[in-house]
Amino acid sequence: MAETAETVSIIPDGQLAYGVQLPVQALSSVIAAPWEQDAGVAELVRAAEAADRSGFFYVAICDHVAIPTAFAGPMSTTWFNPVATLGFLAAVTTTTRLLTNIYVAPFRHPLDTAKAFATLDTLSAGRVILGVGAGHVPGEFEALGVPFAERGRLLNEAIDGVKESWAAEFVGDVGLRPRPVQQPRPPIWVGGSKPPALRRVAERADGWIPQGTPRTEMPEQMAYVLAHRDQVRPGAELEIGTITEYLYVGIPDWDVPEPTITGSPDEIAASLNEFGAMGVSHLQVRFRARSIDELCDQLEAFGTQVGPKLGR
Repeated sequence: MAETAETVSIIPDGQLAYGVQLPVQALSSVIAAPWEQDAGVAELVRAAEAADRSGFFYVAICDHVAIPTAFAGPMSTTWFNPVATLGFLAAVTTTTRLLTNIYVAPFRHPLDTAKAFATLDTLSAGRVILGVGAGHVPGEFEALGVPFAERGRLLNEAIDGVKESWAAEFVGDVGLRPRPVQQPRPPIWVGGSKPPALRRVAERADGWIPQGTPRTEMPEQMAYVLAHRDQVRPGAELEIGTITEYLYVGIPDWDVPEPTITGSPDEIAASLNEFGAMGVSHLQVRFRARSIDELCDQLEAFGTQVGPKLGR
């Protein structure tokens, strides 16, 4: 069973925080817009700077190492390394936190993960959120020599090992520096929406990042997580998130794909505040856009016109 240490909370009471997964760094057909296929580092930086400037709580990067041929069509093989990318973006942002959504921790030894993200926390002056998950592509595990069937156990060991590494300089006979800037440690959020992931959130995590849970199913899954938490870690505070529907601030003059929530800032805020009323504390928002210019306009419109109206 998981350890019983206190959870790490970073979102102020009553705030409904919002973040965004950045474009360009992952070109899966599920998440990438057409314009991203011809974009590059300059557009990635522009989006990160716009989110930082507009008050976004975090920017997020995905994680895959090597995509099997059978998956390469829909998933593509373009997946930027998350630690390298967030380290680069730490230098061009000032306040937004740096999240992995999600880092496949079973691929790496816990000491390596602890060192990488402690270093990133140092480079960013304490802005890391380590989001972890079990992974889902069997051939990727095979290519890395990691048993796919053991990924749940390996993820649990990774979370526990990272916490141990961040608690003290020495783990057994080896020591790790730099130490994380955030104390007692950076927060660890767990991704996933299936029962094993939900139990892992309750037992080990500081926060939860659902992956594909529809709005209508959020109350049921939240209840499951919180009931299990009350059994294994009573009183532990969990920062519960969600990935929202696609948004467009204003009335688009083009045919946006469905489903997309459009309308005035008040209308969009009213829709998103339904999550706050459920007890959600952080939103990962997504935008429809045809170019980096339009995406940056949407980020800035959301941050200045919608963000101040959000709460729980």
